[in-house]
Amino acid sequence: MSRDRLGKGLGALLGEYLDPEVQPGEIQKLPLVAIVPNPVQPRRIFNDEELEDLTSSIRENGLLQPLVVRPAPGSADRYELIAGERRFRALTRLEWAEAPVMIREASDETLLVLALVENLQREALNPLEEAEGYEALAEKHGMKQAEIAKAVGKDRSTVANLLRLLKLPVSIRKLVEIGSLTPGHARALLTLEDPIVAAELAKRADKEGWSVREIERRAAGSIASGRSKPTRKHDPVVEALERALEDHLQTRVEVKPGRSGRGTVQLVYHSADDFDRLFELLTGSPTSDVVG
Repeated sequence: MSRDRLGKGLGALLGEYLDPEVQPGEIQKLPLVAIVPNPVQPRRIFNDEELEDLTSSIRENGLLQPLVVRPAPGSADRYELIAGERRFRALTRLEWAEAPVMIREASDETLLVLALVENLQREALNPLEEAEGYEALAEKHGMKQAEIAKAVGKDRSTVANLLRLLKLPVSIRKLVEIGSLTPGHARALLTLEDPIVAAELAKRADKEGWSVREIERRAAGSIASGRSKPTRKHDPVVEALERALEDHLQTRVEVKPGRSGRGTVQLVYHSADDFDRLFELLTGSPTSDVVG
């Protein structure tokens, strides 16, 4: 997908592929065995009960919307799904020999964006699947966080915060993936440099039902990388200000009051993109306006 294509807007992107306008004679039938799933599908977990409901509906009412496919690169007789993964799985369960399809041209980048958008519309992705999809857009297709956010209809801060989850140990990511911990719980653990300490806190948080604030409090007093992490101030005013700044900036903030009303405010960023995000939040302008 070119940058011009991104500029067309999410509505145009969705309309052309996810809810295509059917022209007379455009729907074709392809053998189901000639169709393969989207090779960059970010969704790994499909709810079996929901899939069975869709299968029953198609059995009773037929397929109301055709699959959207593209010719598989390097193969004359194979097609890859652009949209309709759940419908394709239902048809496979029903052992249909053929499926009605619309054939479209689409780049690998378009394929991934559309798969993300289709699942986000249905709230079908867990936070880790969503983050991994964004990471693929960044690493494989060179997209910046702002471009990803525009393409999928999200705020840049949302994209940045989800990407931060991928820095967590596998055991913590698994708890987020299955819904035992929220992304907010996980972000609180990012302040710990020692993955073992972070994993132990995550297990306790899951078992004891800790709130995000409780994890933050425990993390602040834990030992990371062989040294004690700074604990929260006892001054409730300073704590309240730190919390408000963290909620607004979506990162770790430490306020250090000094004498005569002076002091320092320390912000934590986790990557160059995260620094760009914070800079834009604080100044209202991207870093490119300053450094060219």
